[in-house]
Amino acid sequence: YWWYTDSTPTHSWMSWRYHYPQAEFPYERLRVENAARGRDEPEFELADTGIFDDDRYWVVTVDYAKAAPRDLCAVITVTNRGPEPAELHVLPTLWFRNIWAWDTTDHELPQLVAAGNRVVGRHPRLGELVLEGDGEPRALACDNETNTQRLWGLPGRSPYPKDGIGDHVVSGADTVNPTGRGTKAALHYRLTVPAGASHTIRLRLVEVPPGTAPDRLDLGEGFTRVVAARKAEADAFFADLVGPDLPADRAAVVRAAVAGLMWSKQFYRYDVGRWLDGDPTAVPPPEARRRGRNSHWRHMYCADVISMPDTWEYPWFAAWDLAFQCVAIAKVDPTFAKRQLLLLLKERYLHPNGQIPAYEWAFGDVNPPVHAWAALRVFAIDGSRDVGFLARVMHKLLLNFTWWVNRVDTTGNNLFEGGFLGLDNVGPFDRSAGLPVPGILEQSDSTGWMAMYALNLMEMALVLAEHDRAYEDLASKFFEHFIYIAGAAYTHGLWDDGDGFFYDVLRHSDGTTVPLRVRSVVGLLPLAASTTLSATTLQRLPELGARMDWLLAHTPQHAHVVTPSELSGDVPGDRLLALVGRDLLVRILSRMLDPDEFLSPYGLRSLSAAHRHEPYAVRLGGQEYRVGYEPGESSDGTFGGNSNWRGPVWFPVNFLLIEALRRYGAFFADLKVEYPTGSGRRCTLEQVADDLTRRLVSLFLPGPDGARPMYGPPGTLRNRPGWRELIDFPEFFHGDTGYGLGAMHQTGWTALVANLILGGCRPPDPRD
Repeated sequence: YWWYTDSTPTHSWMSWRYHYPQAEFPYERLRVENAARGRDEPEFELADTGIFDDDRYWVVTVDYAKAAPRDLCAVITVTNRGPEPAELHVLPTLWFRNIWAWDTTDHELPQLVAAGNRVVGRHPRLGELVLEGDGEPRALACDNETNTQRLWGLPGRSPYPKDGIGDHVVSGADTVNPTGRGTKAALHYRLTVPAGASHTIRLRLVEVPPGTAPDRLDLGEGFTRVVAARKAEADAFFADLVGPDLPADRAAVVRAAVAGLMWSKQFYRYDVGRWLDGDPTAVPPPEARRRGRNSHWRHMYCADVISMPDTWEYPWFAAWDLAFQCVAIAKVDPTFAKRQLLLLLKERYLHPNGQIPAYEWAFGDVNPPVHAWAALRVFAIDGSRDVGFLARVMHKLLLNFTWWVNRVDTTGNNLFEGGFLGLDNVGPFDRSAGLPVPGILEQSDSTGWMAMYALNLMEMALVLAEHDRAYEDLASKFFEHFIYIAGAAYTHGLWDDGDGFFYDVLRHSDGTTVPLRVRSVVGLLPLAASTTLSATTLQRLPELGARMDWLLAHTPQHAHVVTPSELSGDVPGDRLLALVGRDLLVRILSRMLDPDEFLSPYGLRSLSAAHRHEPYAVRLGGQEYRVGYEPGESSDGTFGGNSNWRGPVWFPVNFLLIEALRRYGAFFADLKVEYPTGSGRRCTLEQVADDLTRRLVSLFLPGPDGARPMYGPPGTLRNRPGWRELIDFPEFFHGDTGYGLGAMHQTGWTALVANLILGGCRPPDPRD
């Protein structure tokens, strides 16, 4: 088990922690037990083996402090939590990335020379590096080369391949270079640590001019001063970020969230054309690869530092994940957040047809169009000054919006398809696969996303029109798109007036329709398509106001998506543009805020709990498809079975819906709804948003018994002393208990909890 525990945005200070059992790691038991379990049983995890139950484990912490951009101090602290002395091998390792083995270019090979307590590296681009440790380690070297003999029974490029150091330490194999030279090297510490005691190792990695490496690096007083100074600076930075009044438990969550975001940056290298064709020195790939996944993305060439959802379980970017990550990152490093959003819009990434690449598994999959929303939020967090950033984003998103209109609205009726849209198994069948019967699936979430997208681009254009009136025309264009999309949701059957909810609709090739009455987050997302247009803006841009008035007069069937402020008691002349108006909002909220449906103790579920006892079933093409409430891990293989949108709480959609509630609440200040539904208690929408925020944040906070809900009940491993102080950021949460599920380090969008704690889920007011 491991945690990212600290980091500044500049990476001047970073910290990481690792818990490892002292007994033999139970690989075989984990493999056999999980292979024997079905989907109706929980995963058999490391904690379930009992290997930590007697507290015989190591705690390893590593602190990094920069003395200069290329002068890194590291402190490794190992603590024996067992009742007897124990031995531990510690191997700080330095290696050069192998770029010489897979092409025909005549590379000048780098080299590492290991001697005593130091490793000296020479690299044609990086220059000369020195890694030195205190104490008396033994330096070991091998080559960062694939062990082809072990994998395929073929002779390799080096007799000392990349696993040589591990084989030598574990089994005494003769697999390290006796000359101490290679492209991978480690300082081998063999420690015996008394029960309950700790041992510290100091390391320093510096770049020096060639031939000038000093006899000794400073691992003494100067080292101590650097570490203390960087730690103090980090403390001061976070104290300023959270302010003096934030309770310590919440401040700790914010700091851990930032740490996870900073640690989850990763250099991502993917030349799609090269991958499709294969490396010149390797066996040619199967011909099918040229026609398989990503074969239409040959233009993509990635060689960038990118924020990852989870560097261990999802070590690749995902477009809609990245958008939410940037909103969280902007709280501490808006410049990096802006660069990340722009990165996916560069020519090396954005498809020539305008599609944003989804993720490595299939760039052509369709993710929700949240890039514009994220850009507006980052722009606002950064002080609403960088209009150049907003203009650059908008120019590229014009291409992407056009792609959506041309490719994802196949009938031209302003209803959108799009497939799974990041919600994996939310429907009765895989929405990204071929339909069970001829026809198309018109999606409420896709249509809601696109209505929101149109409003986001309109908001961008309004900001830019303050500096260039040419953008006023674009604002009009996207207002028009919005009213047609919003109107189509009602005229073409996505809204079910009897149920008071939005559903996906399967439209058969003969024109008949089947509404898929699954009450899920799909039907809540249309709430996110809303914004306020101020009277001041309309006065400043009279052509926009005139165009709006003309459209509403000539298309009265769409007038319901624009609410004048006279109906809200707000500033005269302000208008609410929303796919869902006041009356229907109240009807949807009666379901959304019902504990027997979407409202859980820890936020909003992705599927109504009413389907627990009343699963939805539909028969199509001679086969029955069912959706039942599953608050935890998925029990079937729909969409691979790797995540579940049939009940758990997911942070990104909760964040958007809380933001929408605040927007509605600001406009309908007098509106009160029953909260929770059935309680008889009446609350404003702002109060509802506050309580939903409290529920989400409580997942991470220790309760009266000291247990954090996401780690399970008191007494479980994660809620024991020495563990519960450390904070994970799970991918999603059990819809009833709040237990953390999925990838446990998915800091990306779950780090939005920091924005919630810091009050960052309040949409920018266009009147400001």
